[in-house]
Amino acid sequence: MARGKPVVLPSRTFPNQLSASDHFKSMLKRYKPGDRVSDADAAELSGLFQRHPEYDERSGPGVDHFEVQSADYGSQCFRAVRVDGTWARFSYKKCVAPTRADDSDSPQ
Repeated sequence: MARGKPVVLPSRTFPNQLSASDHFKSMLKRYKPGDRVSDADAAELSGLFQRHPEYDERSGPGVDHFEVQSADYGSQCFRAVRVDGTWARFSYKKCVAPTRADDSDSPQ
């Protein structure tokens, strides 16, 4: 049986961080840079994104949808496209295992 800290999202719960990480890694690999994430995947991704240590800053006025973009060293990442047309990229790994000095404040 898998051990570790569960990852609880609004849409589902993963038994541990490794299983959540594997799930979102697989999701990311289903898309090419420039692709818009499907509505079904976006529902899960939205819950995950809310765990990001800089969620308030990165979500801005609200998220319209998610896309995939190229990242460093030939990798790719998710990006949140805000309702005002701006965007912020984010790592699913930071969302699966967020590090916060104080859960009530997001780091600047």
